[in-house]
Amino acid sequence: QVQLVESGGGLVQPGGSLRLSCAASEFTLHYYHIAWFRQAPGKEREGISCSSTLNSSSVFLDSVKGRFTTFRDNAKNTVYLQMNNLKPEDTGTYYCAATRSTWCDFTVPYDYWGQGTQVTVSS
Repeated sequence: QVQLVESGGGLVQPGGSLRLSCAASEFTLHYYHIAWFRQAPGKEREGISCSSTLNSSSVFLDSVKGRFTTFRDNAKNTVYLQMNNLKPEDTGTYYCAATRSTWCDFTVPYDYWGQGTQVTVSS
């Protein structure tokens, strides 16, 4: 079954770290741009990072720059979102998504979505 599966969410105190995983089944992530989105309660979904398959460069939402990074493990067919210095406003459901669109962009159509993993930042 073709799918993306996220994991790694949980409850963390402000200033803490989490690493989210996005693993693909039945397709190869290497050929896709991978984006991470999040949705906080009562808010619209927002794009937070997009990792390009072309040169492995990534773009980030301004509010997470310097705190979040992404990297790929092609052998595991998995993309990771490393989140450091987490803040309460980072709370939400995090989704990864894969696209073969020309651009690594939050507005393009995405071919596959994960089911989401909950991140809660609270003391």
